[in-house]
Amino acid sequence: MKKTLALILTLALSLAALTGCGSKTETPADTNTDNSAQTEAPATLSGSVSTNGSTSMEKVIDALSEQFMADNSGVTVTYDPTGSGAGIETASNGSADIGLASRALKDEEKAGGLTETVVALDGIAVIVNADSKVADLTVEQIGKIFTGEITDWSEVGGDAGTISCIGREAGSGTRDGFESITGTKDACKLDQELTSTGGVIEAVAGNPNAIGYASLSAVEGKNTVKAVTVGGVACTEETVLNGSYAIQRPFVLVTKTGETLSPAAQAFFDYATSSTASQLIKAAGAVPVAK
Repeated sequence: MKKTLALILTLALSLAALTGCGSKTETPADTNTDNSAQTEAPATLSGSVSTNGSTSMEKVIDALSEQFMADNSGVTVTYDPTGSGAGIETASNGSADIGLASRALKDEEKAGGLTETVVALDGIAVIVNADSKVADLTVEQIGKIFTGEITDWSEVGGDAGTISCIGREAGSGTRDGFESITGTKDACKLDQELTSTGGVIEAVAGNPNAIGYASLSAVEGKNTVKAVTVGGVACTEETVLNGSYAIQRPFVLVTKTGETLSPAAQAFFDYATSSTASQLIKAAGAVPVAK
């Protein structure tokens, strides 16, 4: 009888132990449910970003916009190539999220509530017709050509022929940068004033006696025009970055001081000014400044 009671008691204790262990077991389904409840899906960036301004920045902005939209499918970035002056105005009046200028902002523009952020540097190439014998000019010679003091190519080592100066319209960042550096501001005597970088390149390509200026990024790879060296220094990314090439200017993102951009516009701005975008900017022919 005692042996029977002991056996029953042992069996009861064993069953209780097994039941207790089973109640503490977690199934994979339970664990997954707890984790998913703690995880929130990341917010998806959406909206539109409008940029407006410098025609010289076209390749840079196109490259940045294309990659940014590929990475953020809910965002559309637009670019309106109206020239630096118009781009600065759109940033000021709020008709564009980000203005684009291929020159530094003037003191009065900054005082008027605008902020500049340099996204890249760009050399202004001085271009002649592909068949021209002229290969090098000094900054002083360039200035004298555009102000009419030097009027024939034979005066600077070329074949005889009346020099035809091609430039950009008033308000162009390229023109402002070129004239500031060559000391020709408000003194250039132009045979043609054109409203785009591409227009200047085409005009010089079609006239054996023409000279003009255009963004490095727009000239690279062209065989219809030739970029002369300036004081013996070629216009390249390296010489622009190290400062040895004399005729260069900044590519600027223009925003309203103290005003918050939309989430999409701020994300694009941050991307454009980050080191992540440097290779795209270089591929577009400009010199990135972000490290």
